[in-house]
Amino acid sequence: MIKRFVWFVGGIVTGAAGVVVAGRRVKKKVETLAPVKVVKDARIKVRDRINDVGDAMREGREAMQTKEAELRARLDGRLEPLTGTDDPIRVEDALLVDGEPVEPGRVVVLRQFDPGFVAPRRRR
Repeated sequence: MIKRFVWFVGGIVTGAAGVVVAGRRVKKKVETLAPVKVVKDARIKVRDRINDVGDAMREGREAMQTKEAELRARLDGRLEPLTGTDDPIRVEDALLVDGEPVEPGRVVVLRQFDPGFVAPRRRR
């Protein structure tokens, strides 16, 4: 008899707790669906998307200007492409801008020609 009573009370407590939790969730959802809140959220999302588009356009312009500068340098003979050469870029190659070293991958790769260097053959 006591077992049944314990299970009965446990069921009542669980049911009451479930109702309270469900009620809180419903109230929170109703608050988020209020017209003022929906408009505010939509405005924030639109503003974020506009900022994303602006950032993408700025990044595209910067990439365009960088590529244009590279193409102009190649046209003027100030840049020689390394593609198609048998001499790969090595770790000890220096990166220089106006004679000052810069971090790798940023600007220009320069190296001195070593006539004794033989490039290793690649396996295919």
